Amino acid sequence: MTESNCCNSGKNEEIRESVRDAYAKIATRGGSCCGASCGPTAVQSPEELAKGIGYSENDLASLPVGANMGLSCGNPTAIASLKPGEVVLDLGSGGGFDVFIAGRKVGPSGSAIGVDMTPEMLAKARRNIVSYRERTGFDNVEFRLGEIEHLPVADASVDVIISNCVINLSPDKPQVWREIARALKPGGRVSVSDIALLKPLPKAAQASVEALVGCVAGAALVDETKEMVRAAGLSDARFDLKSSYIDSMADWSDPVFRELADKFPHGTKPSDFVTSLSVTARKPLL
Repeated sequence: MTESNCCNSGKNEEIRESVRDAYAKIATRGGSCCGASCGPTAVQSPEELAKGIGYSENDLASLPVGANMGLSCGNPTAIASLKPGEVVLDLGSGGGFDVFIAGRKVGPSGSAIGVDMTPEMLAKARRNIVSYRERTGFDNVEFRLGEIEHLPVADASVDVIISNCVINLSPDKPQVWREIARALKPGGRVSVSDIALLKPLPKAAQASVEALVGCVAGAALVDETKEMVRAAGLSDARFDLKSSYIDSMADWSDPVFRELADKFPHGTKPSDFVTSLSVTARKPLL
């Protein structure tokens, strides 16, 4: 390993530890540091947030208590148009919110797998499996400890990969996209909701740890994301920008954006720099 690679590796692990520690606190205390809140505000609850970004009453009614932690920045399960019998993998599954929704959509002949690097999140999600089974009658979800840069699944074993406001937290995003391509079956598809940058953040914002854990400072530029998806070998890629969602986050007095407010240039707003980004793509058939 070269000195440069060694230093990068050390920095990457430092970032992972920062994120892991922050989400461990979220898992044990409740609340969020991504999506719309670092702890539900008096203005917006996790349920109201989820409805605002497209989750249905039916989706939310069937969830185990505590699975919705307000960590979303989109609705990848809806974008993915999940079908009965499919194998779904959720990157950064947290308390299991999207996994439990995906499990209902793919039914007893399918399966939904969540991967998370935070043991406290994994424990929370696994505790909710009992409630999920009682509500649905399905035994089709599981949660695995692992990093999204090194997914604990076999090559070409997954029909659909989803992720909700997580890839932006990775210190090695190109590797995440390569792993997505590795894990997908030929013809398989990926549906990601994420935070991305329209232009570089001011340096003061980049330096904010709360912004990193809040899915902002660690986000890639939209054009960089497009290049990572292409370089991973995925095709039929589509990128939908939803900057209005960022304006809503600011309107909800999101703590992340309160923290960043004085770090943006005068006369600008968060959505001038940050957008909610939906990415869909496919792994080419052999």
